[in-house]
Amino acid sequence: MDSQKATQTKKFGTMAGVFAPTFLTILGVIMYIRLPWVVGNAGIIGTLAIIAVSVAITGATAVSLSSITTNIRIGSGGAFSLISQSLGLEIGGAIGIPFYIAQAIAVAMYVFGFREGLETLLPQFSPLALDAMVFALVVGIAFISTSFAFKIQFVIIGIIILSIFSIIGGLFVHELNYNFEWFGSYPGSKENGFSGSSFWLVFAVFFPAVTGVMAGANMSGDLKNPRKSIPNGTLSAVAITTVVYVGLVFVAALLETPEGLAKNYNVFIDKAFYGPIVLVGLLGATLSSALGSYVGAPRILLALGEKKIIPKSNFWARVSKKGEPLNAMLFTALVVVLGLSFRDLNAVAPLITMFFMITYGMVNVVALVEQSLSLPSFRPTMKISILIPLIGAIGSLTVMFIINAVVAMVSLILIIIFYFYLVNKKLESEAGDSRSGLFTALSEWAMKKTINLSSSKEVRSWRPDLMIPVTSPKSIRSSFKLVESLVAPKGSVKLLAIKNEEMSDQMAIRLDAFLREMTVRLKKQNIATSHSYVNGNELSNILNISMQSLNAAFFKPNTIFLSLDQNKEDFEAYQRIIQGAIQNKYGVILYVPYENVGLSLEKDITLWINHLPVNWRETYNLENNDLAILLSLLIKKNWNGRLKVNVSKNSTAGIEEGDLTFFNEMVRFPTDTQLNYYDNSKELEMLSSDTSDIDIFTLNDDFEIAQLIRTVTHTRTSAIFCHDSGNENALV
Repeated sequence: MDSQKATQTKKFGTMAGVFAPTFLTILGVIMYIRLPWVVGNAGIIGTLAIIAVSVAITGATAVSLSSITTNIRIGSGGAFSLISQSLGLEIGGAIGIPFYIAQAIAVAMYVFGFREGLETLLPQFSPLALDAMVFALVVGIAFISTSFAFKIQFVIIGIIILSIFSIIGGLFVHELNYNFEWFGSYPGSKENGFSGSSFWLVFAVFFPAVTGVMAGANMSGDLKNPRKSIPNGTLSAVAITTVVYVGLVFVAALLETPEGLAKNYNVFIDKAFYGPIVLVGLLGATLSSALGSYVGAPRILLALGEKKIIPKSNFWARVSKKGEPLNAMLFTALVVVLGLSFRDLNAVAPLITMFFMITYGMVNVVALVEQSLSLPSFRPTMKISILIPLIGAIGSLTVMFIINAVVAMVSLILIIIFYFYLVNKKLESEAGDSRSGLFTALSEWAMKKTINLSSSKEVRSWRPDLMIPVTSPKSIRSSFKLVESLVAPKGSVKLLAIKNEEMSDQMAIRLDAFLREMTVRLKKQNIATSHSYVNGNELSNILNISMQSLNAAFFKPNTIFLSLDQNKEDFEAYQRIIQGAIQNKYGVILYVPYENVGLSLEKDITLWINHLPVNWRETYNLENNDLAILLSLLIKKNWNGRLKVNVSKNSTAGIEEGDLTFFNEMVRFPTDTQLNYYDNSKELEMLSSDTSDIDIFTLNDDFEIAQLIRTVTHTRTSAIFCHDSGNENALV
């Protein structure tokens, strides 16, 4: 039933679901009736600077949003889902609740804007009656269906494009002004009696024009492929609208003198080739913005209900047979009516703007956190510089205080109140988040906080924390470079040195010196490393007791690393160690080097996958394959090598023809990865022709050490055999 519901609701592509609402929200009322005023005050250079600063902030947010979206399976609620998955439901909800309120009240503002344009055509109607008519039109279109609302948007896009051409056409029918004012004198507006303005005051008037970057992301739960649609639709809309705004700056300067631009808000209508189409474009842009906000706001409320964040969550989380959040839409209509009852939203409009800005800032903070942690789970297909979210976060906070410092402070206080309210609710997230990894990376003192947030390590926070038994320097020296490739840059190594009665004092001194040398070398690469000594004779018993003891610790190893010495005949000890690790829920990495060749050129890696569960597409559970996949990605990254993935297509493997593309998309292998099907009956032949520097296999429960050695001898290539602990997930 759930999968059927998901299929019903995820129906929009990039154009209808993301590009159109984003494009229409940005090209709104400010473009038509405030951009000429901005040029009249700030001049051409000043206006271009205002556009550049505005787009730098919202553009950085759009890029950060797009990058994170390519890394996660974003749910409904857009920015709320994104923030919650990274920083937790408490912070996500603290942002999501005011973001919903702002999105809903914004509908009332757009209705007022539509009514002001409509009054020139229908002066016989009272403003209240016009507001009611416009609101009824918006609600009616939305309740017919979201698909119908989005089809209306394409008609409005056509009208807006015609209106822009009409504005440009005015250059051919009116006398042009060539006396440009490059740097404005900031005369002010008719509302303040032209008593003057400033760059930042004019900036504050223009900035809301570009804050529509989340319009498409709000529809994340209704998109066919949000991972592709949100980046493509959002960034293309931002790029095109920026070009439009820059072009209209010069058109405005040519159509009218600076004095005329400052005095007349309707320059684009009065000076257009055909004024009525521009007025219709203004009305259409305002209507589309109202529609986009009214369709998007209930989706945020729906997502808040699905995560049990607000009272009566089950009620708000209900959807119709068509996948429409009817309860959330009805409540949103009441919120809009409340907003309309104020009759003048100037008092609450700054607060709404602040809620939008806080949301944008937090999206950038999420990108900063994910980039800084460098967890293996953060593998966006769209990689960006850390400077981009830094600019977006700082810019959003700065703009808030530039617009209104008092309202900015009040908004932040409200967010904090929402946060502590949600903390007291003790929310539980089924999907988990990366907060445990965040607090672990920050410092040791955060351990208690991390345990309170999550009783167990989240799969998104997984990184290789190896425990390596060391009986002599020789036992680890040959695999030292491989260990570096597995744990860099954010993993850890815990060396467990085994001492017994037969070890001489000289051997003990050499072992101690080697461990210290290895610890220093790994720490220089920013790899957390520690070592300790355990006395005993039976290696498997020592390790089993050590693993059981460490299970009580929070910062404990999650994977046992073993290097197989083929010259020793005591393979049963390895069997016992591996079985003990599996029982204690540790991952296992068994490195089997090929004679003296070792890792050869450290360039080519081959990952062999032949035991995928049949239902992995529905459950997103790869069972005992996650550790092998994650290690192949880490080694490729640290070797800067070439990765080849051979996936078995036999009847029990869970892979069918055409599934490789979906498998590749879910795991997010690097773009240069070579994926191949192979038939199990030809596995020995393929192994014989393998030319990799290392092979990576899954270690089955019924493994035999002798068989593993025969595999390495057959391939003449060193190999890693892996067994999951159950705490890894290559699909996050």
